[in-house]
Amino acid sequence: MAKTNKKIGLIMTGGGARAAYHVGVLKAIAELVPKEAHNPFHIICGTSAGAINAASLATHAYNFRKSVQRILSIWANFHVRHVFRDDVLTILYIVWQWFLSTVFAGRGRKEHYLYLLDRRPLKDLLSKFIYTKDIQYSIDQGYLDALCITASGYSSHQSVSFFHGIDALQPWSRSQRIGIRANITVDHLIASSAIPFVFAPQKINREHFGDGSMRQTAPISPALHLGAERILVIGNRVEYVKETGRVKEEGEPSIGQIAGHALDSIFLDSLAADIERVQRVNKTVSLISEKDRLKHGVKLREVDVLVISPSQDMGKLAANYVNELPRTIRFLLSGIGGTRKKESNLVSYLLFERGYCRKLIEMGYHDAMQKKDELIKFLDVG
Repeated sequence: MAKTNKKIGLIMTGGGARAAYHVGVLKAIAELVPKEAHNPFHIICGTSAGAINAASLATHAYNFRKSVQRILSIWANFHVRHVFRDDVLTILYIVWQWFLSTVFAGRGRKEHYLYLLDRRPLKDLLSKFIYTKDIQYSIDQGYLDALCITASGYSSHQSVSFFHGIDALQPWSRSQRIGIRANITVDHLIASSAIPFVFAPQKINREHFGDGSMRQTAPISPALHLGAERILVIGNRVEYVKETGRVKEEGEPSIGQIAGHALDSIFLDSLAADIERVQRVNKTVSLISEKDRLKHGVKLREVDVLVISPSQDMGKLAANYVNELPRTIRFLLSGIGGTRKKESNLVSYLLFERGYCRKLIEMGYHDAMQKKDELIKFLDVG
Protein backbone atom coordinates (compact mmCIF):
# COMPACT_ATOMS: atom_id res chain seq x y z
CA MET A 1 0.00 0.00 0.00
CA ALA A 2 2.57 2.56 1.13
CA LYS A 3 5.19 3.51 -1.45
CA THR A 4 7.93 4.14 1.12
CA ASN A 5 10.56 1.49 1.82
CA LYS A 6 11.07 2.76 5.34
CA LYS A 7 9.62 0.67 8.13
CA ILE A 8 6.88 2.57 9.94
CA GLY A 9 6.29 2.10 13.64
CA LEU A 10 3.21 2.99 15.69
CA ILE A 11 3.43 3.76 19.41
CA MET A 12 0.32 3.93 21.56
CA THR A 13 0.83 5.06 25.12
CA GLY A 14 -1.00 4.15 28.31
CA GLY A 15 -3.66 5.86 30.34
CA GLY A 16 -6.65 3.61 31.06
CA ALA A 17 -9.83 5.13 29.61
CA ARG A 18 -7.74 7.84 27.95
CA ALA A 19 -6.77 5.24 25.32
CA ALA A 20 -10.11 5.96 23.64
CA TYR A 21 -8.24 8.89 22.10
CA HIS A 22 -6.09 6.39 20.14
CA VAL A 23 -9.22 5.04 18.49
CA GLY A 24 -10.20 8.44 17.10
CA VAL A 25 -6.73 8.86 15.59
CA LEU A 26 -6.87 5.36 14.10
CA LYS A 27 -10.31 6.10 12.66
CA ALA A 28 -8.88 9.13 10.84
CA ILE A 29 -5.94 7.11 9.50
CA ALA A 30 -8.31 4.39 8.30
CA GLU A 31 -10.10 6.98 6.15
CA LEU A 32 -6.80 8.10 4.62
CA VAL A 33 -5.61 4.67 3.47
CA PRO A 34 -7.20 2.66 0.62
CA LYS A 35 -10.39 0.82 1.58
CA GLU A 36 -9.01 -2.72 1.39
CA ALA A 37 -5.47 -1.86 2.52
CA HIS A 38 -3.75 -3.96 5.14
CA ASN A 39 -2.12 -2.55 8.25
CA PRO A 40 0.26 0.31 7.25
CA PHE A 41 2.49 -0.11 10.32
CA HIS A 42 5.36 -2.60 10.25
CA ILE A 43 5.93 -2.38 14.01
CA ILE A 44 3.16 -1.78 16.53
CA CYS A 45 4.08 -0.99 20.12
CA GLY A 46 1.60 -0.60 22.95
CA THR A 47 1.84 0.16 26.64
CA SER A 48 -0.89 -0.05 29.29
CA ALA A 49 -4.30 0.41 27.64
CA GLY A 50 -2.40 1.16 24.43
CA ALA A 51 -1.25 -2.47 24.51
CA ILE A 52 -4.84 -3.62 24.11
CA ASN A 53 -5.40 -1.39 21.08
CA ALA A 54 -2.05 -2.52 19.64
CA ALA A 55 -2.92 -6.21 19.95
CA SER A 56 -6.34 -5.59 18.39
CA LEU A 57 -4.68 -4.06 15.32
CA ALA A 58 -2.14 -6.87 15.08
CA THR A 59 -4.70 -9.67 15.12
CA HIS A 60 -6.62 -8.21 12.16
CA ALA A 61 -3.76 -6.65 10.23
CA TYR A 62 -5.02 -8.01 6.90
CA ASN A 63 -7.60 -5.18 6.67
CA PHE A 64 -6.83 -1.98 8.54
CA ARG A 65 -10.29 -0.40 8.20
CA LYS A 66 -12.08 -3.49 9.50
CA SER A 67 -9.60 -3.76 12.34
CA VAL A 68 -10.18 -0.16 13.40
CA GLN A 69 -13.95 -0.59 13.08
CA ARG A 70 -13.84 -3.54 15.50
CA ILE A 71 -11.92 -1.49 18.05
CA LEU A 72 -14.23 1.49 17.55
CA SER A 73 -17.34 -0.61 18.15
CA ILE A 74 -16.01 -1.61 21.58
CA TRP A 75 -14.75 1.77 22.77
CA ALA A 76 -17.78 3.71 21.53
CA ASN A 77 -20.08 1.50 23.61
CA PHE A 78 -17.95 0.99 26.71
CA HIS A 79 -19.32 0.78 30.22
CA VAL A 80 -17.39 0.37 33.44
CA ARG A 81 -18.87 -3.11 33.94
CA HIS A 82 -17.00 -4.26 30.81
CA VAL A 83 -13.69 -3.41 32.51
CA PHE A 84 -14.10 -3.95 36.24
CA ARG A 85 -16.78 -5.13 38.65
CA ASP A 86 -18.97 -2.41 40.09
CA ASP A 87 -21.39 -4.42 42.23
CA VAL A 88 -21.79 -3.51 45.91
CA LEU A 89 -20.49 -6.80 47.31
CA THR A 90 -17.25 -6.63 45.31
CA ILE A 91 -16.61 -3.02 46.32
CA LEU A 92 -17.29 -3.81 50.00
CA TYR A 93 -14.98 -6.82 49.84
CA ILE A 94 -12.13 -4.71 48.41
CA VAL A 95 -12.64 -2.01 51.06
CA TRP A 96 -12.60 -4.72 53.72
CA GLN A 97 -9.32 -6.13 52.40
CA TRP A 98 -7.71 -2.70 52.53
CA PHE A 99 -8.93 -2.27 56.10
CA LEU A 100 -7.54 -5.64 57.21
CA SER A 101 -4.20 -5.02 55.54
CA THR A 102 -3.91 -1.62 57.24
CA VAL A 103 -4.82 -2.90 60.70
CA PHE A 104 -2.95 -6.21 60.63
CA ALA A 105 0.04 -5.31 58.46
CA GLY A 106 3.11 -7.16 59.72
CA ARG A 107 1.11 -9.10 62.34
CA GLY A 108 1.10 -12.52 60.80
CA ARG A 109 -1.64 -11.91 58.22
CA LYS A 110 -0.76 -13.33 54.83
CA GLU A 111 0.18 -10.45 52.56
CA HIS A 112 -1.16 -10.08 49.04
CA TYR A 113 -1.29 -7.37 46.43
CA LEU A 114 -3.87 -4.71 47.21
CA TYR A 115 -5.93 -3.15 44.45
CA LEU A 116 -8.88 -0.82 44.16
CA LEU A 117 -10.89 -2.54 41.43
CA ASP A 118 -11.48 -6.11 40.20
CA ARG A 119 -10.68 -6.33 36.49
CA ARG A 120 -11.89 -9.84 35.70
CA PRO A 121 -14.60 -8.57 33.28
CA LEU A 122 -11.91 -7.02 31.07
CA LYS A 123 -9.94 -10.26 30.94
CA ASP A 124 -13.08 -12.13 29.89
CA LEU A 125 -13.81 -9.50 27.21
CA LEU A 126 -10.28 -9.64 25.80
CA SER A 127 -10.33 -13.44 25.68
CA LYS A 128 -13.44 -13.26 23.48
CA PHE A 129 -12.42 -10.26 21.40
CA ILE A 130 -8.68 -10.74 20.74
CA TYR A 131 -7.42 -13.98 19.20
CA THR A 132 -3.74 -13.68 19.96
CA LYS A 133 -2.91 -16.70 17.78
CA ASP A 134 -3.76 -14.51 14.78
CA ILE A 135 -0.71 -12.35 15.51
CA GLN A 136 1.54 -15.04 14.01
CA TYR A 137 -0.73 -15.22 10.95
CA SER A 138 -0.31 -11.45 10.42
CA ILE A 139 3.46 -11.90 10.63
CA ASP A 140 3.52 -14.92 8.31
CA GLN A 141 1.47 -13.07 5.69
CA GLY A 142 3.79 -10.06 5.79
CA TYR A 143 1.21 -7.67 7.24
CA LEU A 144 3.31 -7.08 10.35
CA ASP A 145 6.96 -7.30 11.43
CA ALA A 146 6.38 -7.16 15.16
CA LEU A 147 3.93 -6.49 17.97
CA CYS A 148 5.54 -5.22 21.17
CA ILE A 149 3.89 -5.04 24.59
CA THR A 150 5.74 -3.44 27.52
CA ALA A 151 5.16 -4.25 31.20
CA SER A 152 7.01 -3.49 34.43
CA GLY A 153 8.45 -6.31 36.55
CA TYR A 154 7.85 -5.91 40.28
CA SER A 155 10.69 -8.25 41.26
CA SER A 156 13.30 -7.48 38.60
CA HIS A 157 12.49 -3.72 38.61
CA GLN A 158 12.90 -3.81 34.83
CA SER A 159 10.85 -2.43 32.00
CA VAL A 160 10.25 -5.54 29.89
CA SER A 161 9.20 -5.27 26.24
CA PHE A 162 7.70 -8.57 25.07
CA PHE A 163 7.82 -8.76 21.27
CA HIS A 164 6.23 -11.21 18.86
CA GLY A 165 7.83 -10.77 15.47
CA ILE A 166 9.78 -12.00 12.47
CA ASP A 167 12.74 -14.32 13.05
CA ALA A 168 15.36 -11.68 12.18
CA LEU A 169 14.54 -9.59 15.26
CA GLN A 170 16.88 -9.94 18.23
CA PRO A 171 16.36 -9.36 21.97
CA TRP A 172 18.07 -6.38 23.59
CA SER A 173 19.28 -5.33 26.99
CA ARG A 174 19.84 -1.83 28.31
CA SER A 175 19.97 -0.34 31.80
CA GLN A 176 16.75 -1.41 33.58
CA ARG A 177 15.01 -2.26 30.30
CA ILE A 178 15.07 -5.35 28.13
CA GLY A 179 13.34 -6.76 25.07
CA ILE A 180 12.50 -10.46 24.94
CA ARG A 181 10.76 -12.62 22.37
CA ALA A 182 7.39 -14.00 23.45
CA ASN A 183 4.10 -15.30 22.13
CA ILE A 184 1.83 -12.45 23.15
CA THR A 185 -1.28 -13.53 25.08
CA VAL A 186 -4.11 -11.82 26.93
CA ASP A 187 -2.02 -12.14 30.11
CA HIS A 188 0.58 -9.77 28.59
CA LEU A 189 -2.16 -7.22 27.88
CA ILE A 190 -3.56 -7.50 31.39
CA ALA A 191 -0.06 -7.14 32.85
CA SER A 192 0.81 -4.10 30.74
CA SER A 193 -2.40 -2.30 31.73
CA ALA A 194 -2.32 -3.07 35.48
CA ILE A 195 -2.32 0.47 36.90
CA PRO A 196 -0.56 0.31 40.29
CA PHE A 197 -2.88 0.14 43.33
CA VAL A 198 -5.91 0.38 41.03
CA PHE A 199 -5.65 -3.05 39.36
CA ALA A 200 -4.02 -6.28 40.50
CA PRO A 201 -0.66 -7.30 38.95
CA GLN A 202 -0.52 -10.17 36.47
CA LYS A 203 1.91 -13.06 36.74
CA ILE A 204 3.80 -14.06 33.59
CA ASN A 205 6.15 -17.01 33.92
CA ARG A 206 8.01 -16.43 37.23
CA GLU A 207 7.26 -12.76 37.87
CA HIS A 208 4.36 -10.43 38.61
CA PHE A 209 4.05 -7.48 36.26
CA GLY A 210 2.33 -4.12 36.49
CA ASP A 211 1.57 -1.25 34.17
CA GLY A 212 4.17 -0.86 31.43
CA SER A 213 4.35 2.91 31.82
CA MET A 214 6.16 2.46 35.13
CA ARG A 215 9.94 2.61 34.68
CA GLN A 216 9.49 3.07 30.92
CA THR A 217 12.04 5.84 30.59
CA ALA A 218 12.38 5.43 26.80
CA PRO A 219 8.94 4.63 25.29
CA ILE A 220 10.20 5.05 21.71
CA SER A 221 13.15 2.70 22.19
CA PRO A 222 11.33 -0.64 21.57
CA ALA A 223 10.16 0.52 18.13
CA LEU A 224 13.71 1.52 17.24
CA HIS A 225 15.13 -1.82 18.40
CA LEU A 226 12.54 -3.57 16.23
CA GLY A 227 13.65 -1.66 13.14
CA ALA A 228 11.30 1.31 12.83
CA GLU A 229 12.64 4.18 10.70
CA ARG A 230 9.53 6.33 10.91
CA ILE A 231 7.46 6.48 14.07
CA LEU A 232 3.95 7.73 14.64
CA VAL A 233 3.32 8.46 18.32
CA ILE A 234 -0.21 8.85 19.66
CA GLY A 235 0.16 10.68 22.94
CA ASN A 236 -2.25 11.42 25.76
CA ARG A 237 -1.22 14.85 26.98
CA VAL A 238 -1.69 18.33 25.55
CA GLU A 239 1.47 19.05 23.57
CA TYR A 240 1.64 22.75 24.33
CA VAL A 241 0.47 23.96 27.72
CA LYS A 242 0.12 27.67 28.38
CA GLU A 243 2.05 28.60 31.49
CA THR A 244 -0.06 29.96 34.32
CA GLY A 245 0.83 31.51 37.61
CA ARG A 246 0.77 29.46 40.79
CA VAL A 247 -2.64 29.31 42.42
CA LYS A 248 -2.95 29.65 46.19
CA GLU A 249 -4.80 26.63 47.57
CA GLU A 250 -6.65 26.26 50.81
CA GLY A 251 -6.11 22.98 52.64
CA GLU A 252 -4.00 19.94 51.82
CA PRO A 253 -4.35 17.88 48.62
CA SER A 254 -6.68 14.89 48.84
CA ILE A 255 -5.59 11.31 48.26
CA GLY A 256 -7.42 11.43 44.93
CA GLN A 257 -5.50 14.52 43.85
CA ILE A 258 -2.19 12.94 44.83
CA ALA A 259 -3.12 9.71 43.04
CA GLY A 260 -4.06 11.61 39.88
CA HIS A 261 -0.79 13.53 40.02
CA ALA A 262 1.16 10.28 40.44
CA LEU A 263 -0.58 8.66 37.47
CA ASP A 264 0.11 11.72 35.33
CA SER A 265 3.79 11.39 36.23
CA ILE A 266 3.77 7.70 35.24
CA PHE A 267 1.84 8.05 32.00
CA LEU A 268 2.72 11.47 30.62
CA ASP A 269 6.22 12.66 31.45
CA SER A 270 8.57 10.01 30.02
CA LEU A 271 7.15 10.11 26.49
CA ALA A 272 7.61 13.86 26.13
CA ALA A 273 11.20 13.56 27.36
CA ASP A 274 11.94 10.68 24.97
CA ILE A 275 10.56 12.60 21.98
CA GLU A 276 12.87 15.51 22.85
CA ARG A 277 15.77 13.04 23.08
CA VAL A 278 15.06 11.63 19.61
CA GLN A 279 14.85 15.14 18.17
CA ARG A 280 18.24 16.01 19.67
CA VAL A 281 19.79 12.83 18.26
CA ASN A 282 18.31 13.61 14.83
CA LYS A 283 19.86 17.05 14.91
CA THR A 284 23.25 15.64 15.92
CA VAL A 285 23.17 12.92 13.25
CA SER A 286 22.24 15.46 10.57
CA LEU A 287 25.51 17.28 11.28
CA ILE A 288 27.57 14.14 10.58
CA SER A 289 27.93 12.88 7.01
CA GLU A 290 27.01 9.28 6.27
CA LYS A 291 30.63 8.66 5.22
CA ASP A 292 31.94 9.83 8.59
CA ARG A 293 29.30 7.82 10.46
CA LEU A 294 30.42 4.67 8.67
CA LYS A 295 34.09 5.49 9.18
CA HIS A 296 33.77 5.93 12.93
CA GLY A 297 31.21 3.20 13.49
CA VAL A 298 28.43 5.55 14.54
CA LYS A 299 25.23 3.48 14.52
CA LEU A 300 22.84 6.36 15.17
CA ARG A 301 20.36 7.18 12.41
CA GLU A 302 17.80 9.85 11.80
CA VAL A 303 14.27 8.79 12.67
CA ASP A 304 11.19 10.63 11.45
CA VAL A 305 8.78 11.13 14.35
CA LEU A 306 5.24 12.42 13.99
CA VAL A 307 3.28 13.08 17.17
CA ILE A 308 -0.48 13.40 17.43
CA SER A 309 -1.54 14.60 20.85
CA PRO A 310 -4.76 15.80 22.48
CA SER A 311 -5.85 19.36 21.86
CA GLN A 312 -7.69 19.45 25.20
CA ASP A 313 -6.81 18.35 28.72
CA MET A 314 -8.32 14.88 29.25
CA GLY A 315 -8.40 15.30 33.03
CA LYS A 316 -10.49 18.45 32.82
CA LEU A 317 -12.81 16.85 30.27
CA ALA A 318 -13.44 13.94 32.62
CA ALA A 319 -15.00 16.28 35.19
CA ASN A 320 -17.99 16.69 32.85
CA TYR A 321 -18.69 12.96 32.79
CA VAL A 322 -18.17 11.86 36.41
CA ASN A 323 -21.90 11.29 36.87
CA GLU A 324 -21.79 8.57 34.20
CA LEU A 325 -19.90 6.35 36.62
CA PRO A 326 -21.93 3.81 38.61
CA ARG A 327 -22.89 4.96 42.10
CA THR A 328 -20.67 2.37 43.74
CA ILE A 329 -17.57 3.64 41.91
CA ARG A 330 -18.46 7.27 42.60
CA PHE A 331 -18.87 6.38 46.27
CA LEU A 332 -15.50 4.61 46.33
CA LEU A 333 -13.68 7.49 44.62
CA SER A 334 -15.45 10.23 46.54
CA GLY A 335 -14.05 8.76 49.74
CA ILE A 336 -10.55 9.75 48.62
CA GLY A 337 -11.55 13.02 46.99
CA GLY A 338 -11.28 11.61 43.48
CA THR A 339 -14.55 12.98 42.12
CA ARG A 340 -13.97 16.66 42.82
CA LYS A 341 -14.01 18.75 39.65
CA LYS A 342 -10.55 20.20 40.11
CA GLU A 343 -9.14 16.76 40.97
CA SER A 344 -10.57 14.71 38.08
CA ASN A 345 -7.26 13.37 36.75
CA LEU A 346 -7.70 10.09 38.63
CA VAL A 347 -11.24 9.70 37.29
CA SER A 348 -10.02 10.29 33.72
CA TYR A 349 -8.09 7.00 33.86
CA LEU A 350 -11.11 5.01 35.08
CA LEU A 351 -14.00 6.62 33.19
CA PHE A 352 -14.80 3.72 30.88
CA GLU A 353 -18.22 5.12 30.04
CA ARG A 354 -19.70 5.81 26.65
CA GLY A 355 -20.01 9.59 26.85
CA TYR A 356 -16.42 10.22 27.89
CA CYS A 357 -14.95 7.61 25.53
CA ARG A 358 -16.92 8.99 22.57
CA LYS A 359 -15.73 12.50 23.38
CA LEU A 360 -12.10 11.31 23.34
CA ILE A 361 -12.67 9.41 20.08
CA GLU A 362 -14.13 12.55 18.54
CA MET A 363 -11.15 14.61 19.73
CA GLY A 364 -8.64 12.05 18.45
CA TYR A 365 -10.29 12.04 15.03
CA HIS A 366 -10.33 15.85 14.89
CA ASP A 367 -6.71 16.20 16.01
CA ALA A 368 -5.53 13.63 13.45
CA MET A 369 -7.45 15.31 10.64
CA GLN A 370 -5.78 18.59 11.59
CA LYS A 371 -2.56 16.85 10.53
CA LYS A 372 -4.09 15.14 7.51
CA ASP A 373 -1.47 16.32 5.03
CA GLU A 374 1.39 15.34 7.38
CA LEU A 375 -0.14 11.89 7.90
CA ILE A 376 -0.56 11.27 4.16
CA LYS A 377 3.05 12.27 3.56
CA PHE A 378 4.29 10.30 6.58
CA LEU A 379 2.48 7.10 5.55
CA ASP A 380 3.13 7.81 1.86
CA VAL A 381 -0.38 6.84 0.84
CA GLY A 382 -1.27 9.85 -1.29
